[in-house]
Amino acid sequence: MKKPRRLGDENMDSGTLMFFEQQPDALPLYEAFLEAVCGRYPDTVTKVGKSQISFSNRHIFACASFLRVKKKKDLPQPYLVITLGMPYPLDSSRVSVKTEPYPGRWTTHIVIGKKEDIDGELMGWVEDAYYFAQAK
Repeated sequence: MKKPRRLGDENMDSGTLMFFEQQPDALPLYEAFLEAVCGRYPDTVTKVGKSQISFSNRHIFACASFLRVKKKKDLPQPYLVITLGMPYPLDSSRVSVKTEPYPGRWTTHIVIGKKEDIDGELMGWVEDAYYFAQAK
């Protein structure tokens, strides 16, 4: 079983630093999101990939990326896209894009631009995604 990665873990830090090499100003957003998620769900495992950092329990429930879900001029600087796997479509002005790639599974993209965007509403959606992934 993979060990959850945490802030300060040297493996996570080197992979994360490489991921944020092109957009280093977004690293504090990611660290705040990571801390919020792992603080609530200590069994979370993160995996740094080329295009995203995934958060999983049994399955992936969230990702952080630089996906272009809006025109560049409409994105805050810095920004981070949080993608959630949801059991229902989110109806919120904070949602940039939502799709239903499979019946009963919604992929939802939310842009954050400041630490204050990692609020109770976002974390409530993360909770729903976390338990949805765990139940599959």
